[in-house]
Amino acid sequence: MTVLKAMYGGTFDPVHYGHLKPVEILANLIGLSRVIVMPNNVPPHRPQPEATSAQRKHMLELAIADKPLFSLDERELKRETPSYTSETLKAWRAEQGPEQPLAFIIGQDSLLNFPSWHDYESILDNAHLLVCRRPGYTLTMKEDAHQAWLDRHLTHSAEDLHRTPAGKIYLAETPWFNISATLIREHLERGESCSGMLPESVLTYIEQQGLYRHAGH
Repeated sequence: MTVLKAMYGGTFDPVHYGHLKPVEILANLIGLSRVIVMPNNVPPHRPQPEATSAQRKHMLELAIADKPLFSLDERELKRETPSYTSETLKAWRAEQGPEQPLAFIIGQDSLLNFPSWHDYESILDNAHLLVCRRPGYTLTMKEDAHQAWLDRHLTHSAEDLHRTPAGKIYLAETPWFNISATLIREHLERGESCSGMLPESVLTYIEQQGLYRHAGH
């Protein structure tokens, strides 16, 4: 059986346990041995990151240094234009060949907004979607046509993900960690402790770089 490869994108400004722990649990649930973490440079859906590309990359390197599950992909950091997942996954599919099972990991909030993504329908042509569940979020898409799209691609079998190259959506029962990059940035700005929210090595680097501390504090 070909080993399923998964990619996990995000701004990671900064990376924290809410990013890493659900994905580690997901990997155990469905038998993933490798997750490629891909920080984006110019995210199309949100404000620009506070930390530079180089700083975010370094924080990720620190965070995954002792986690063999994760490796880093810098392709989107090298782009000056907006990073569209559909384009990245097309390129990844071309590199990996037509038979290799590939998957892209997102949170449940992203799934609900998924039809607003650039060229969203092509994403499932190139990869499966692995969705980390979040308590309190509905599992119903806003429009009937999008719900029909979800139902059409939904699978409850991890085997399907390993057996087919792309095209399935899998909802994983991962626990929710009430940590966000916004929350961490707010804590740091106020000089409050973020202990337990992100790896100590990342926290030390943030302090060394004076990140997320705004003038007047």
